[in-house]
Amino acid sequence: MIKTREELKSLREACIRAEKSETRKILVCAGTGCVSGGSLDIYAALKAKMDECGIPCEVELAMDPHEDVVGLKKSGCHGFCEMGPLVRIEPYGWLYTKVKMSDVDEIIEKTMVKGEIVERLAYRQNGKIYQKQDEIPFYQKQTRKVLEHCGHIDADSIHEYLAIGGYEAFEKALFDVTSEDIIKSITDSGLRGRGGGGFPAGKKWSQVARQKSTPKYVVCNGDEGDPGAFMDRSIMEGDPHRMLEGMMIAGIAVGACEGYIYVRAEYPMAVARLQNAINQATELGLLGENILGSGFNFTMHINQGAGAFVCGEGSALTASIEGKRGMPRVKPPRTVEHGLFNQPTVLNNVETFANVASIVKFGAENYRKIGTETSPGTKAFALTGNIVNTGLIEVPMGTTLREVIFDIGGGMRDGGEFKAVQIGGPSGGCLTAAELDLPLDFDSLKKVGAMIGSGGLVVMDDKTCMVEVARFFMNFTQNESCGKCVPCREGTKRMLEILERIVAGQGREGDIDLLLELADTITNTALCGLGKTAAGPVVSTIKYFRDEYEAHIRDKRCPAGACSKLKRIVIDPDLCKGCSKCSRGCPVSAISGVIKSPFVIDQDKCIKCGACVSTCPFHAIKEV
Repeated sequence: MIKTREELKSLREACIRAEKSETRKILVCAGTGCVSGGSLDIYAALKAKMDECGIPCEVELAMDPHEDVVGLKKSGCHGFCEMGPLVRIEPYGWLYTKVKMSDVDEIIEKTMVKGEIVERLAYRQNGKIYQKQDEIPFYQKQTRKVLEHCGHIDADSIHEYLAIGGYEAFEKALFDVTSEDIIKSITDSGLRGRGGGGFPAGKKWSQVARQKSTPKYVVCNGDEGDPGAFMDRSIMEGDPHRMLEGMMIAGIAVGACEGYIYVRAEYPMAVARLQNAINQATELGLLGENILGSGFNFTMHINQGAGAFVCGEGSALTASIEGKRGMPRVKPPRTVEHGLFNQPTVLNNVETFANVASIVKFGAENYRKIGTETSPGTKAFALTGNIVNTGLIEVPMGTTLREVIFDIGGGMRDGGEFKAVQIGGPSGGCLTAAELDLPLDFDSLKKVGAMIGSGGLVVMDDKTCMVEVARFFMNFTQNESCGKCVPCREGTKRMLEILERIVAGQGREGDIDLLLELADTITNTALCGLGKTAAGPVVSTIKYFRDEYEAHIRDKRCPAGACSKLKRIVIDPDLCKGCSKCSRGCPVSAISGVIKSPFVIDQDKCIKCGACVSTCPFHAIKEV
């Protein structure tokens, strides 16, 4: 255990020397996506092969460094999930994609022994081979600040974090600046909360610091509940110490001695790595009592949530930590005054805290060099949907949707045409081709009725039914409603019933107006922010795609051809030879006819199973 600032500096220097001794490294992605693809088996096979070949290999930093050692590390998420499992080779910067167990021998024999790239594992796009990770188009337009260490260090090693400058900002906060200086730096940086509406972090911290009541708490919201979102998970898994350092600095700034991290239990890897990071920091003396002899005390706790979406809301989250049912309460008073255990509380999300150390270390002015005037810095997004490159990205605030979807994401998959993007999850709304050049920042999105939210981007092509998209998100919101207030509990249920009728071909005239009326009521009367934004996807899809709603209701037709209940399967009489094969294979006897004459389908009986489409030898049967 280190007890002084000087001892920390000595340890950091030793870690830097140890890191430099690893002249070559193999970084195997151990993010959730790559692990599901078998990356841990690949890691074990790489270690076994190096041992077999007699190649000196270290899986942890060797504090007694020696020459020509290869570091084999489990890194965090590289972000390029579409191409996993991923393996990065240092010092060359090579990135191997879609690595399999059968590739292990060649990687060791060619790369580690001969120093040559296994070119067939390099990324290819439009016939061009990209050997280095930084040259791949997916990464070229990104600015990875919060995610800069994910994929580049051992996610489970505090020594590697120290070697790249970890806890220098915490050290500075302890000894070189005052609490007021820290809050001023965060305020001047313009850092806004990355978990929802973008409330200024410095303003929140100053409000907590002014409170006379003690104790005070620092709470991190890691309850990432939006469908398709995994930004916070990747930070917790890939660079947990960075988030802890931000929370510890917040503790110094506001006078708090305890921190709580609220993580959904569905993130077992994030929980394990956070707990490991807390244990390491405690054993080293960076958490606990009288840290580095400064007189500052700080301890950290992890609370696992049961996956309730509403627990992403501040008052519901703190209630859950206290052991109560996770339900929001009426405000004011707000969390800054009466938060966890009814005490003043700083509550920010994972990405917000992950920005803090660099602001304190390098200054507010340096932070403001990236992003826009009112939304400085970067934002991490989870890019999913009908797009070529799915994964985790980080771009400067103000980057346009077009750059994200077509330059980084590679455009639409399978030649599809861009239709819309759902941003902000169930609390957000959809944007269309008309907004492709819209800057992605808090204020620009607010003007068009959308929000960044936690950062989920679901890209949709012309085969996507927007009424079904609205139904999907409303179904999610309705299931996740805590039920405390009537507008959310009952209103979302009524909206879901209407949407389900529409996609089933039973929509009625007046349904669109009724949806908008219900949306307005829920938005203006729901108790918490989640309820107030629940109708967002419905309102935005009606705004941009009202014609699709009308086609479902009036014509009983889904323009995208996606709603199964509105599909019609027909037989082309010009192609049908009257072989009766379709009739014999129909499970509900919906097809009839005379041999050697065109058969017909009874649409009232047809269950749209598609069995006849696949069995027709003449391709005479089609879905329309």
